[in-house]
Amino acid sequence: MKTYIFIFSILLTAISFKLTAQEIEINRLKKHIYYLADDKMKGRATGSKELAKSANYIENQFKKHKLVPLGTKGFRQDFTAKVRRVTVPDSIRPAENIIGFLDNDAPYTIVVGAHYDHLGYGNFGGTREPAHIGQIHNGADDNASGVAGLLELVRYYSTNKIKEKFNILFIAFSAEELGLIGSKYWTENPTMPLDKIHWMLNMDMIGRYNPDSGLAVIGYGTSSKFPAIFENITSDIKFNKSKDGNGGSDQTSFYKKNIPVLFFHTGGHDDYHKATDDADKIDYKALKSILELEIKVIDNSMLQDKMDFIWTN
Repeated sequence: MKTYIFIFSILLTAISFKLTAQEIEINRLKKHIYYLADDKMKGRATGSKELAKSANYIENQFKKHKLVPLGTKGFRQDFTAKVRRVTVPDSIRPAENIIGFLDNDAPYTIVVGAHYDHLGYGNFGGTREPAHIGQIHNGADDNASGVAGLLELVRYYSTNKIKEKFNILFIAFSAEELGLIGSKYWTENPTMPLDKIHWMLNMDMIGRYNPDSGLAVIGYGTSSKFPAIFENITSDIKFNKSKDGNGGSDQTSFYKKNIPVLFFHTGGHDDYHKATDDADKIDYKALKSILELEIKVIDNSMLQDKMDFIWTN
């Protein structure tokens, strides 16, 4: 009997370890955000060597979890972006989308995206505080929080020992702050057929949850399947569904290509586009809850047939 109890105990421990390994962990989220939003990254401006370091960090995470490269040069998709808000000597800047594919041998693919660039020193437009021009804009919420979410979903779906009925394409977009340029470039030069996309999930500024206003889930009206997907989904955070597919982030580029979208966003705050958007201000517990909600939405979407598209404007 003792032998059976011992073996059963080992099995329970193994199962417990497997489940724990898949959980979204606050410490990992902190690690990603504190790295990307450190002063050493100098605000991750498009074209900067610091943004190149961020790209390397993201690519290494993709490699670690054995994603398939789906850029035009390995995981990278090169393009150029132009600064338009103000006149600067280096207005034309090199940029890269980082693209990794979780191949489940499925006919259709879910796209999960987040932009990884920010405003640098705030001297090429975009800062909301003129007195902060020349100071590092760390962009912890905008959008190290979304990239941390992206990387955690990479880890979760690549290690869950389940072969899902859909593939997942993970894209870290560059040059979003210059006008959604990275996502526009990808949708104009896709590295997989657009008609094979089930839907697109975008994370931009998901780190400053306000319990009074809740989480915004934008794009609910872009497919007739979303009501069924959200049926019976609960969360320990408040979330509000909005129909429109347009908005000031990268899901708009997909929406304009007749692809259903959801944009997860915790809203504006006093540090938005200022030099004070720092890692210690992120609500990591709520960020974890947001990602757990997204996993429920993604999993439920895999129970649906190919998503239809509805134009909401």
